[in-house]
Amino acid sequence: MSSAEKAYRISAQKNFKLNDIDTKDKSLVSAGKEEREAYISQTAPLLDELQNRLYAENKNKVLVVLQGMDTAGKDGTIRKVFQSIDPLGVRVQAFKSPTVIESAHDYLWRVHQVVPQAGELVIFNRSHYEDVLITRVRGWIDEAECRRRLEHINDFERLLTETGTTVIKFFLHISKEEQRERLQKRLDDPAKNWKFNPADLEDRKLWAQYQSQYETVIATTSTKYAPWYVIPADSKSTRNQLILDILINRLTALNMQYPVVDTTGWPNIVE
Repeated sequence: MSSAEKAYRISAQKNFKLNDIDTKDKSLVSAGKEEREAYISQTAPLLDELQNRLYAENKNKVLVVLQGMDTAGKDGTIRKVFQSIDPLGVRVQAFKSPTVIESAHDYLWRVHQVVPQAGELVIFNRSHYEDVLITRVRGWIDEAECRRRLEHINDFERLLTETGTTVIKFFLHISKEEQRERLQKRLDDPAKNWKFNPADLEDRKLWAQYQSQYETVIATTSTKYAPWYVIPADSKSTRNQLILDILINRLTALNMQYPVVDTTGWPNIVE
């Protein structure tokens, strides 16, 4: 287990607090922003090599979950951390408000349909956790239903892992002040105006409630088979370096191999 895994992996515990992890912590990354970005560019091809082995071996499945408050950097993480990966065998799945058909089923129905198949790496930009976050904070479900759903999610993720899926969950941990600055940039920059959603301001008013609910969710669902990593995310380059390091270590541990092909009788030159 790498230093980043040890430092930011959350053990299931009732007294877990997000404030225990500094959103500005840079103790396990390169000293300066330029050094961090250079490290990411130099190291990202290794993640590409691991994903290539994953695809070629066609045995393991990898699910990466990205959660965080608005502006935490889910899109930016995908762009930077996975910058060198061949799109073949990788898929990004975003979750928005359920459709009419999705709402007619249980809340995990739409999620199970898009989990990775053998040889595939899937990134969830938001996820099934929205169904125990916004739903609870907004009062759309009560505490008893929330507890049931958390149990469902643990069972669901255990099912995935016991059938060959490696589940790696990241909470992108930003401060309220950092979110304010990023929201303001969306307002100030015409090229980013389209990203601004007035509903983000409503959620910002509920910051404390979201933080409390995230603490409950992470503490309850950070299991041995599907752990959460709470990543300091006020610095984008810090966030990206930490996530990249953890992913490389987790995928390396799968010991994936290229298939051995019997080339007996093959010509030396294909004309």
